[in-house]
Amino acid sequence: MEKLNGPWHERALWAYAAFVLAHWSEHFVQAFQIYVLNWKVPAARGVLGLFFPALIKSETLHYGYAVVMLIAFWILRKGFVGRSHTWWMAAFWIQFWHHIEHALLQYQAITGHFFFGPMPMSIAQLIIPRVELHLFYNTIVTIPMVVAMFYHLFPSEEEAAQMQCSCALGQTASAHSNLINPQPSRVS
Repeated sequence: MEKLNGPWHERALWAYAAFVLAHWSEHFVQAFQIYVLNWKVPAARGVLGLFFPALIKSETLHYGYAVVMLIAFWILRKGFVGRSHTWWMAAFWIQFWHHIEHALLQYQAITGHFFFGPMPMSIAQLIIPRVELHLFYNTIVTIPMVVAMFYHLFPSEEEAAQMQCSCALGQTASAHSNLINPQPSRVS
């Protein structure tokens, strides 16, 4: 755990980010297939779902992904400080709710006891169709995660002093700000 939030933090974050973005991309492609290519919802299965149709129908796979994301958010949280920690934890709590929704779907799929109709449905699905809902959930988890990683890569001097990893890109936020808005030099 200490290494994951210390010397291995940067590699762990990049791997996790790639994993999250690949999953988000699948949801985006599925929405693109429906709204741009005009595919019917059952045919719109993202990229992997075209080759492995069972993936799109597996509540166990979706629930497992939600749990893995939740665990990774929790494990990697200790490497974040200051503003990045605040944004990381916002993403964690959104993912926690997303996990609850998938737990409800998983329970219904396993037991055959459907709460809201003839098939497994989550609470938010009562208002938003499933494809759009899961694109939305994955987007609102990804946005604060990206903000957290930005602040983690460009910490303030105070935050950089608290960090236990080497993720910062070498410049503190104040140094980064000076690159964008340079202060005029004084010539004596």
